[in-house]
Amino acid sequence: MTPDDLLALEDVSARAWPALHTARVGGWRLNASTGHTGRANTCWALEAPDRPLDQALAWVESWYAGYGLPAKFKTVDGAPHPTGIEDFLRAGGFSPNTETKVMTGPVGGGNDGVLLEDAPGEVFQSGLFETLYRDMADAEERLATLRRIAPPVRFARIEAGGRAVAVGAVAVDGDWAGVSVMRTSPDFRRRGLAARIVSALLDFAQAQGATRSYLQVEAKNETAVALYEKLGFTTAYQYRYWAR
Repeated sequence: MTPDDLLALEDVSARAWPALHTARVGGWRLNASTGHTGRANTCWALEAPDRPLDQALAWVESWYAGYGLPAKFKTVDGAPHPTGIEDFLRAGGFSPNTETKVMTGPVGGGNDGVLLEDAPGEVFQSGLFETLYRDMADAEERLATLRRIAPPVRFARIEAGGRAVAVGAVAVDGDWAGVSVMRTSPDFRRRGLAARIVSALLDFAQAQGATRSYLQVEAKNETAVALYEKLGFTTAYQYRYWAR
């Protein structure tokens, strides 16, 4: 993937996970919400800022402080950011965490008993809450983010015993379909539910004109990575977050 293609996909992924507050410092994209999810609460250092690095860092820290949040960063392999940006962050006391793969794949599939809706309903919400280990603040930020996504978008769930035991979402943006919030209840894992969710979401995406898809998954989640590879996804690039 070329740097231009990477930047274009990063912009698509930002629209598929829209932060509550945004700003720019040249090529740095700042995102802030309520401090829970990485993508919505970090400065994406994708290109060069419009000022020296030390001045840019001071501005970023001040901006996040205005929302009661610490400054955190995201760096992306292959992005045209300044040479030595990660060394600069280390020197500033930041450490990397949450190594993440961006995987790209096909669209199309089928729907095997997956329920789809155009807004996150109560059953979907309860399933998301449960799989986040009942962290209400985290769930509320994710749900608020999901509600800000521009259509076409679909929220998927598989039910058992009247509750959602697997959920996921897709946002279509031009020819890209972004899969997100893939969650399965611990006692229903390894039953093929995630594959059914992805297939239904990509079936919808193809009907909306998408021709390719992407998702983000933590690199250490080998089970999920293996599943997505089985579904035709390959790693396009990786990124990580930086925090003090």
